Amino acid sequence: MQERFAVDSFADWLIFSDEATFHLSGKVNRHNVRIWGTENPRVVIENVRDSPKVNVFCAVSNEKVYGPFSFEEPTVNGMIYLHMLENWLMSQLNEDSNNYIFQQDDSPAHYHKDVRGYLNRNLPQVDRTHRKR
Repeated sequence: MQERFAVDSFADWLIFSDEATFHLSGKVNRHNVRIWGTENPRVVIENVRDSPKVNVFCAVSNEKVYGPFSFEEPTVNGMIYLHMLENWLMSQLNEDSNNYIFQQDDSPAHYHKDVRGYLNRNLPQVDRTHRKR
């Protein structure tokens, strides 16, 4: 990966994206967040079940931040994610460039069959003919 970044400006083509959930109670999803420190704080935080929360999406390229986009729904499923792509994100990406690589993680909403179909039909194919080898 480091060779790709150094040789042919690969980083200029990448758009990284992710979602995060923010709970009003301060609950943190330890699967997605790591907090490092020099000492163990030995703190116990009690979580409120079903506390109010907001799901937020953001994408980052070498030149721009897309978002944040806040989902109105309490849970992001494939159809809600697809709606965001169709009505908010893709038009911005295509306006800024016609040659990019869109990266997602392995969230279940990203693998919904309608999301995959939409991305397969609408994402530009990367033109590699001018790239150095």
